[in-house]
Amino acid sequence: MHASITNATEGTIQGLSQAEVAERILRDGYNELPGSKPRTIWQIAFSVLVEPMFLLLVSCATLYLVLGDLEGGLVLLFFVLVVMAITIYQERKTERALDALKGLASPRALVIRDGAEIRIPGREVVQGDIMILREGDRIPADATIHSALNFSVDESLLTGESMPVLKAESGDPEHRLLYSSTLVVQGMCTAEVLKVGKNTRIGEIGKAMEGETEQKTLLQLELNKIVKRITAVAAVICVLVVVVFYLVRGGFLNALLAGLSLAMAMLPEEFPVVFTVFTALGAWRIAKHHVLTTKPSAIETLGAATVLCSDKTGTLTQNKMSVQCLYSHGQRFDLVDTAGQEIPEEQHILVEYGILASQTDPFDPMEKAIKLLGERKLVETEHLHTDWELIKEFPLSKELLAMSRAFRQPGNEERVIAAKGAPEAIFDLCHLPDDEIASLTAVIKTIAADGLRVIAVSRSTVRAGELPEIQHDFDFEFCGLIGLADPVRPEAAKAVAECHAAGIKVVMITGDYPETAVSIGKDIGLEAPWEVLTGAEIERMEIAELEERLRTVRIFARIAPEQKLKIVNVFKEMGEVVAMTGDGVNDAPALKAAHIGIAMGKKGTDVAREAASLVLLDDNFSSIVAAIRLGRRIYDNIQKAFAYIISIHIPIAGLAFVPVMFGNLPLLLWPVHIAFLELIIDPACSVAFESVPEEKDIMARPPRSRSVRFFGASRVGQSLLNGLAMLGLLLGVFFMALHFGLTDGQTRSVTFLSLVAANAALILSGLSSKLHIFQILRHINKATIYLLSGVAVFIGLIPIIPWLRNLFQLELFAPIYGLFPIVTFFAFMVWMEVLKGLWHKD
Repeated sequence: MHASITNATEGTIQGLSQAEVAERILRDGYNELPGSKPRTIWQIAFSVLVEPMFLLLVSCATLYLVLGDLEGGLVLLFFVLVVMAITIYQERKTERALDALKGLASPRALVIRDGAEIRIPGREVVQGDIMILREGDRIPADATIHSALNFSVDESLLTGESMPVLKAESGDPEHRLLYSSTLVVQGMCTAEVLKVGKNTRIGEIGKAMEGETEQKTLLQLELNKIVKRITAVAAVICVLVVVVFYLVRGGFLNALLAGLSLAMAMLPEEFPVVFTVFTALGAWRIAKHHVLTTKPSAIETLGAATVLCSDKTGTLTQNKMSVQCLYSHGQRFDLVDTAGQEIPEEQHILVEYGILASQTDPFDPMEKAIKLLGERKLVETEHLHTDWELIKEFPLSKELLAMSRAFRQPGNEERVIAAKGAPEAIFDLCHLPDDEIASLTAVIKTIAADGLRVIAVSRSTVRAGELPEIQHDFDFEFCGLIGLADPVRPEAAKAVAECHAAGIKVVMITGDYPETAVSIGKDIGLEAPWEVLTGAEIERMEIAELEERLRTVRIFARIAPEQKLKIVNVFKEMGEVVAMTGDGVNDAPALKAAHIGIAMGKKGTDVAREAASLVLLDDNFSSIVAAIRLGRRIYDNIQKAFAYIISIHIPIAGLAFVPVMFGNLPLLLWPVHIAFLELIIDPACSVAFESVPEEKDIMARPPRSRSVRFFGASRVGQSLLNGLAMLGLLLGVFFMALHFGLTDGQTRSVTFLSLVAANAALILSGLSSKLHIFQILRHINKATIYLLSGVAVFIGLIPIIPWLRNLFQLELFAPIYGLFPIVTFFAFMVWMEVLKGLWHKD
């Protein structure tokens, strides 16, 4: 059943029912273009198999089988499968997190269903849907226009022509057609969807997108370079080990096994895996706080933000407007109780034309508030004029911040025009004398000082015939002023205070009057709210003067979108890391220029969303602060995981290398030992550390300097010290075991168990760079508990099950030597805690 279509400004459009929508999704699928498809389990498994670590494991297992050690070879292959299963689990979890974000990231669509306007992801649009399209929207499907007002579209994506194309409901059939992925540049329309997904015109070229992969961030590329360099060094050292082993001990296959063991010990293949898992799951966690991450680099930058520039309306305020004040004929009328109050007769014209100058079925909260007041107060006086026919609309423009709507009255030759907009724009249209403008400006300042947004209303009439092309050609009469309240979000003040504690400057940028901005600034606790810069003042300033003012000013009023770009660029020149919110088409340059562009998800245009690196799904300022908090946590946890990887690989490589270089020492680590350790290292760095909660002081420390490298010399130095300390401790255990006359198998047992114990201490202490171990144990995450519990159970089975001892080439030893692993655990824990307390934290 198709909706019965009427003019966009008249009547009621029912749209599709939810049952019809479900049926069409089942029939046609989602409105998605052919693109990169999620990888299957087999594709993930294949990608795992070609990783260097897994190739090394398979090579070692093959060598065990060649040497006749069937049991060792099969167990190594089993470890291959287990590590593969862990990796596949991590990959699938990552892909599920990314899939969960795709629907949020797709262009949105405003559609009419069951008679109500709802905003949905573009992928959920179906054939037959009635869409409402406005300036800045990305058209989500091929459609045909039913009604349009001054509507034009940028179709350069399809045609290559940069000039906008005018569209209308009549005339050339081509002018009625709209195409998926093109951009609305002016006006509004209602349109019925004809084709979705691969059946659209853009879908015909969509196959070119198949196999498209996401671009790697600079940090990912840097990590890949590090891994390649370490791999090259490891290859040279491993060749050296094979040669030395063969010359000193003989047996080429055993020498090859020793070399492969060292290669496995040195290869830091966890680096890129950790980054991929942490950023994907981090984006998913941030989305749960109503912030969509469209660019992975934003997560890296969040913790470094020093300036947060925010819109006022809908971000710091609730965007739930109500009319609080009316002013006309020199009289101010405050609506304290709208339910019980009657509007004075002299105010009726003001409300009447305020409604006429708004959309018939408004989406904007300001227009909704004016219409609601009229429905409550004017219905009995028949001033709503629902029978008047809209014949032309003059939209808001950058040059004139006012809009007008022209109506035809039944049985009357005259045309009525209603206009509303910024007071100065309406003053201009009405050609008011200077003294009257001065008087009205004083009234506006008084109203704005109460925190109200002020708009002006005017009216005009013309005889039947051709309407003028511009608003200035009408003879407007001033009707009055409307003051609208938009309450501050209850959580805004707390979020602002949290930013201040975190060393982040909060800046409010608004198009409202300075007095309104100051009132809101005081309510939310901005610094120095009495200092305000207006757009007009900024235009007159030199860059040096503006830079000086930006050091103290936190409120910018009467700001045009292009001035946002100037503010962002000057902040950047001052060395600040800037996060900027925006919602309109003209905000896109500022969003792109900011280090972190944040688009509004509810009221923002698709153009703004595409330019931004974050999308605020609930348009709430506190969600930005939550994202910064999570961004800092993700950054911290990646550093902890990388520190762990560096530290643990040093003792493993050392224990594999030292005995080989001295022919009279027993070998300590074979592939089976390193494969077992990988079963600890992989989930530790990609699951346990990813789940670590935030540090208590995470929002009580200044932003990270962008000049500090992700993993600077201080962090690397601390990790190397920990790794070398562990290696020294384990070599001490090794040589003490030899000194006490333990056999090679017993020495290997004591040293290997000590290594596992020291690894557990490294994981536990590394979970926090601020808390001591007892505090960590009180707040330890479940992933770490499960991991270390599994390791403890497995280690406990080795003395009991002879098969496990033979597999790991271990031997039972006297209970007294069981103190070695215990002492190693506590000794290394003490080392970690002391170093943690003394080390300068970058």
